[in-house]
Amino acid sequence: MQSLASFTMRGRSQATLVAAASAMLSLIVPLVGLISSAVIALVTLRKGAEEGLVVGAFAGFAGGLLAFAALGSPWPAVGFVLILWLPVWVLGLVLRQARSLTLTVQVAALFGLLVVAGIRLLAADPAADWMELLEPVRRSLVESSVIDAAVSEQLVARAARWMTGAFAATFYLQLLLALFMGRWWQALLYNPGGFGAEFRALRVRSGVAYPALGLAVVVLLLDEAMWATELLLLLAPLFFLQGVAIVHSLVHTYSTHRGWLIGFYGLLLLATPYAEILVAGFGFLDSWVDLRTRVAARKKG
Repeated sequence: MQSLASFTMRGRSQATLVAAASAMLSLIVPLVGLISSAVIALVTLRKGAEEGLVVGAFAGFAGGLLAFAALGSPWPAVGFVLILWLPVWVLGLVLRQARSLTLTVQVAALFGLLVVAGIRLLAADPAADWMELLEPVRRSLVESSVIDAAVSEQLVARAARWMTGAFAATFYLQLLLALFMGRWWQALLYNPGGFGAEFRALRVRSGVAYPALGLAVVVLLLDEAMWATELLLLLAPLFFLQGVAIVHSLVHTYSTHRGWLIGFYGLLLLATPYAEILVAGFGFLDSWVDLRTRVAARKKG
C-alpha cells in the first residue's frame, strides 16, 4: 500500500490514473472503489482542496472515457464523482482544516442524513419500496428451501423498515473508510504512526451520546417511530468506530501482540451483527466514562 500511495503522490497524472483505474475495476471488484476514493482523500489532505478537485475532475473525465468504451455509457464515472469522490473531498478538507478526526467523523454522519432525507422525499413509502427490491432475494431463498415462505415474509417486512437507515449508515461508513485509508497513506509517507495515534484518540462526546440515548428510548416506546430508528442507525457507526478505537488503544497501551487485533476483526466478521452491537455499546459507554483514560491511569498506578 505504501508503494501505491507513493506512486499516487508523484504527480497529478499518477493520482488521476490510480483513481480512474481503481474506480473502473470496482465495477468488477466493488471494494477496489475504496482505493479510488482514498486517492482523492490523500491528495486533498496533502495538497489542499484545489488539487483534490482537479484530480477528481481529471479522474472523472478519464473514468468516463473508460466507462463509455467498455459499457457504452459514462454514467458510472459520473456516479463516482458525485456520490463518492465529492463527499470524500469534503471530509478530507474538513480534516485538513480542523485537524480533528472526531469532528470529521461526525460531519460524515451528515451525508447519511442527506441520504435519509433524499429517500424520504423521493419515496412515498420507503419500506414498501425496499420490500419490492428484496422480493427477488426472498423468493430465491424460499425456492432453495433455505427459509419458510411465511417466515420469510415477516423477516423481509421487518428488514424493510430498517433498510433506509441502514443504507444511509453504510454509505457514510464507506466514505469514512476511504478517508481513513487516505489518512493512513499520508501517515505512511510523511508521518509514520500518526494515523494510529489519531484513530486511537477518536472519541465521540456526550453531546452526541445524549441524542442517541433519547432516540433509543423513543424506538423502544414507539414501535412506529421510524424516523427515530433511522436516526439511531445513523448514529450507531459513530459509536462502533469509537469502540474499535478503544480496542486499538487497549492493545497499544498494554503492548499486546497484534494477533489480538486479528482475532478481534475475525470476531466482527464471524459474529455479525452481535459483535458490532457489543463494540458500539462500549463506544457509547466511553462517551461518558472515558474508558481509555481510566485504563491508562490504572496502568500507570
